Amino acid sequence: MILKQIKKISLIISLVFAILVQILIPYSAKQPETQQPYYLYFLYILGVIFIIIYIFSFFSRKISGTLEKIGPLLAGGVLILNIVNLVCSKYALLHVLFFPSLDRIFGVFVNDRELLFKCVLSSGKLLLIGFTVGAVLGFTTGILVGFNKKIAYWVNPFIKVIGPIPPTSWSPLVLSLFSTSYQAAVFMIALAVWFPVTVMTSNGIQNVQQTYFEVADTLGAGKLYKIFKVGIPAALPSVFLGFFYATTGSFVTLVTAEMFGCKSGIGWYLNWQKSMMLYANVYAGLILLAVLCNVIITILFKFKDRILGWQKGVIKW
Repeated sequence: MILKQIKKISLIISLVFAILVQILIPYSAKQPETQQPYYLYFLYILGVIFIIIYIFSFFSRKISGTLEKIGPLLAGGVLILNIVNLVCSKYALLHVLFFPSLDRIFGVFVNDRELLFKCVLSSGKLLLIGFTVGAVLGFTTGILVGFNKKIAYWVNPFIKVIGPIPPTSWSPLVLSLFSTSYQAAVFMIALAVWFPVTVMTSNGIQNVQQTYFEVADTLGAGKLYKIFKVGIPAALPSVFLGFFYATTGSFVTLVTAEMFGCKSGIGWYLNWQKSMMLYANVYAGLILLAVLCNVIITILFKFKDRILGWQKGVIKW
């Protein structure tokens, strides 16, 4: 019982320790001052939120179990921030130009909030278009390759040759083929999504037990029924795995693609700030990119759990 309570309040203890370090230990004279203590404000907000959650945990077993599970992990994350704060801000053990204080990094989210919001919308639109095109083409190609041996004979060599090549390696070619850099960026993101979705979809279909199709034949099922009601549903675990791989690959390609002539987006923002040597803004952009990627993956997992509710407790992810 005591151990459970320690796990639940571990994050609050870690936050209190981080706040004390931030207040009691002065900044290094090498670090430029900020207008406001943005990192301290972040710790205060986080502390208030989790104190409220801790109070509610006494009235909800679900909240209590979740807090007990993720509390130590989040406490470790705050501890890492505290170490970074000491190394970079308080003692300036690393070069302050390349390793700015956490106050400067968190201040970017306040001072550049309008620009960052526009960049997120721009990147989101580009990612949505490229991901949709790549997912539709990849899913279709995977179905054709998985169910048709003749198509697989001709398409598989193309997949093996083109697929492993990083999509960003095609940038010199696609920039000359497409009329705008935006269209080229869409193509590279679509290519990054197409390969893992195609491979995992076709692999999932080919690994479906033959007995499923034999039972469907016995019951008089047609070819389309066996494809859409037997093969594809049975292959969905592999299909979703392909989507997860595609999500991470699309974010890597997004950042690189936006550096080729795009005038908005997270990748453009990172490249612009790096050229101006504003590394606090670069780190803020990277944090934002990581959060967005995790949000999308979490949404995919929720969607997967709803669609594949039958495999709960059977397949471990």
